[in-house]
Amino acid sequence: MTLRELSLSMMAAGWCVLLHMLLLASSAPIERRLTLHAGIGPMRVVLLSDMHVATPGDTPARLRETVARVNALHPDLVLLAGDFLSTETPAFAAPPGEVVSIITGLRARLGVVAVLGNHDYGRGHSALETGLERAGITLLRNQAVRRGPLAILGIGDSYTGHADARRALIAARTLGGLPVVLSHEPDVAAKLDPSLKLVLAGHTHCGQVSPWPIGPIVTASAYGKRYACGLIREGERLTLVGAGLGTSSLPIRLGAVPDFWVIDFRR
Repeated sequence: MTLRELSLSMMAAGWCVLLHMLLLASSAPIERRLTLHAGIGPMRVVLLSDMHVATPGDTPARLRETVARVNALHPDLVLLAGDFLSTETPAFAAPPGEVVSIITGLRARLGVVAVLGNHDYGRGHSALETGLERAGITLLRNQAVRRGPLAILGIGDSYTGHADARRALIAARTLGGLPVVLSHEPDVAAKLDPSLKLVLAGHTHCGQVSPWPIGPIVTASAYGKRYACGLIREGERLTLVGAGLGTSSLPIRLGAVPDFWVIDFRR
């Protein structure tokens, strides 16, 4: 093989990898499942995160399809772990009102509970907050709410300085029930009270670009790969970090498939 032929082959391979990353980023999210034997239930909770809806692949139509898939699972409760919007690709971003109108299509017996992510504090922040609350979605800002047998502690985004885990814990202590932390960032798990043993989060996109065998190149976490993706067990605490639906910075994924989680609680 000549040098020119080698160069052309490498260019062709590079274009193939790029096409794969673009297609993966815009592909339908896969459904991941977790069963927890926690003395309650049966109860089904669906966790969605990092919708963004702000690149050519993260379209409103794609989000509508995901909402329909979630509804078909007949969840008792839907939890939204933030980053509805995007501050990095405003040219393609769907308006906050359109994002909210799609999310309001979610159907769950005990409703929908949400927290905000770091991207949600940029352009469109006020419209997003107002839209979510008018739509009947419970938006927690370092607060807690009882939903069935669960006490949901919604902790604010630490990346933008809105986290106050202690305030959320105090609010939850009067509610009873099994405490579940909902946070955009998984980093909060490192400093939580020991009584909080289940944390649900997003933010990292599972690295978004996570080639084998290297793993995530960037996690946007202060703890590196510790809370990069999936199920992390630390003593009695379980932290679940979803890959999210959308992308940020670049509309590409590699080795980090978009996903959402279905959590079934069983006695």
